[in-house]
Amino acid sequence: MAEENKVILHKTYASSYAMRVELALKIKGIQFEYVDEDLSNKSPELLKYNPVHKKVPLLVHNGKPVSESLIILEYIDETWKTGPLILPQDPYERARVRFWANFIDQHLIPSTAKVWSTTGEEQQKAQEEILEKLRILEEGLKTTNHENDNLGLLQILLVTLFGSYKAYEEVLGVKILVPENTPLLYSCVTSLNKLPLAKEICPPHDKLVALLNVYRQKLLKSNTN
Repeated sequence: MAEENKVILHKTYASSYAMRVELALKIKGIQFEYVDEDLSNKSPELLKYNPVHKKVPLLVHNGKPVSESLIILEYIDETWKTGPLILPQDPYERARVRFWANFIDQHLIPSTAKVWSTTGEEQQKAQEEILEKLRILEEGLKTTNHENDNLGLLQILLVTLFGSYKAYEEVLGVKILVPENTPLLYSCVTSLNKLPLAKEICPPHDKLVALLNVYRQKLLKSNTN
């Protein structure tokens, strides 16, 4: 029976997208194997199973590949009916959660990318753009079920994106999650960070800071070339 339900997660260390999938699998209580990918030397399996994007996360279930984190999360929820629901059963609530999940991926995350590759006034403008997007998300959270005793889709996205916000702020030298700007979002992330499953997937602060410092310097260097 084990072979009939073999689950493999291809990921990289500290990837927030891969952490989404890892957390969802743990929420559902699904046994799975890790494959830690080196994106400078991608495994033959990653290239075979994700030939279009060639990136992580990649979930392989009984030899069938599923890529793109939001799609993988829905696949997990629809395939394994046991355990907590990741998406609401009600069609309208489900649609609302999907809307805000797409807002995070299509609008918020691209804004955060700018703050990593800039300094000075440019970085300040990027920070202001992030804070504005976060205010919009804050209003959206007020209209959805944001109770943190149930790790649903939005909670998974929030804790994997902002759970390590202190490390981001230390490396960037700017504030991202400000209680005065978005009190509900700040409260949600603070509560989610206390959950045992969230602690399991969160990288150690010092190790993450070191990794992010290297990442930021590479981006700044590429922008000056």
